[in-house]
Amino acid sequence: MSRKLLPVSITAALMGGTAMADVPNVAVDIAPVHSLVARVMEGVGAPNLIVQAGASPHEYNLRPSEAAALQNADLVFWMGEDLTPWMEGAVETLANGATVTPLLEADGTVLLDFREDALFEAHDHGDEDHAEEEDHDDHDHEEHAADEDHDHEDHAEHDDHHDHAHGDHDPHAWLSPKNADTWLNVIAAQLSAADPDNAGAYFANAAAARAEMASLAAEVSATLEPVRGSNFIVFHDAYQYFENAFDFPASGAISLSDASDPSPARISEIQGRIREEGINCVLSEPQFNPGIVATVLDGTEANTGVIDPLGSDLEPGAKLYPQMIRNIAKTLAECL
Repeated sequence: MSRKLLPVSITAALMGGTAMADVPNVAVDIAPVHSLVARVMEGVGAPNLIVQAGASPHEYNLRPSEAAALQNADLVFWMGEDLTPWMEGAVETLANGATVTPLLEADGTVLLDFREDALFEAHDHGDEDHAEEEDHDDHDHEEHAADEDHDHEDHAEHDDHHDHAHGDHDPHAWLSPKNADTWLNVIAAQLSAADPDNAGAYFANAAAARAEMASLAAEVSATLEPVRGSNFIVFHDAYQYFENAFDFPASGAISLSDASDPSPARISEIQGRIREEGINCVLSEPQFNPGIVATVLDGTEANTGVIDPLGSDLEPGAKLYPQMIRNIAKTLAECL
């Protein structure tokens, strides 16, 4: 491939790249990652967002302005093909001269394997090793992430899981503030390699954002503490990074995928869990049919709320990421 696809270490990023006369043009796939890049670029420039609010990142048709943003990009930050498989071809075709950073492959990123069952059992949060974490002691609390060598050949055969057959890892990794913390430095390093004149600003912004991330984690933990131990069901299995980060596990998901409707058998299984185990809350998402949640709730006393893993109702920019994480915690606390 002619483009530079870089799951790079920070050291390599700092050593690579060529100084540019102007602030680099930057394109970012989804709003939460765009927010992190915008925070690092504050006072210097602003990145372009590719996947607009309210759209599914798994399937998306580029607008002309978004295609132009990719074509003009010097740097592209995206989660990777596990989240936005369509973007692989778009980046290769339109941004073949850009430095491309798939954050799911960045050094220090904690990755979790998919959960396949409607009901999440205790072993999903157990003691399985995580190969990517061996050299990252600051992620020791997430050692329950599944081993990357775990066999997932049955994913392609699973009725509700067919769209995840392209990879073993859950791509919703931005919902871990620890991953966001790691990526801030990766983003600053790549920007600094392309724009050495502003390296000091990029790294100062990243350092400030990391301090803000620590405060955010403490704030969210305090928000969740009064309802810790309560049981809830999510609409689709996108939140295990948030669950692990704050030790606040969900009991199950109505759908494993946000690209397919749950089967009647799966809905029945979830309804049984709600009735038998006293589930307190069933959460929907803005882009999904609320009728499915109503069906699941039928005959139960569980509350409901709307939770959004992409910050679709928030203004894109540096403030979106922390507000999105706060909103998830607030919705959980109010629903439970």
